[in-house]
Amino acid sequence: MAHVKVEARRNEPGERLIKRFSRKVKKEGIIDEVRERRFYVKPSKTRRLKKLRRKRIARKITNEQKAK
Repeated sequence: MAHVKVEARRNEPGERLIKRFSRKVKKEGIIDEVRERRFYVKPSKTRRLKKLRRKRIARKITNEQKAK
């Protein structure tokens, strides 16, 4: 996990500091990583989910190409 550090600028309101912090956290992908690590997922399930995701994306692309 990456460390996010935000220092207060001169005369900066607290809300703005919090907003900058949350933007940095979102950009680093920390929230997504925490959600992923919340529960253990077996490697076989991870592979299966990736495979299903690839199929879904490929189907979406082919449908878009057919529509054109």
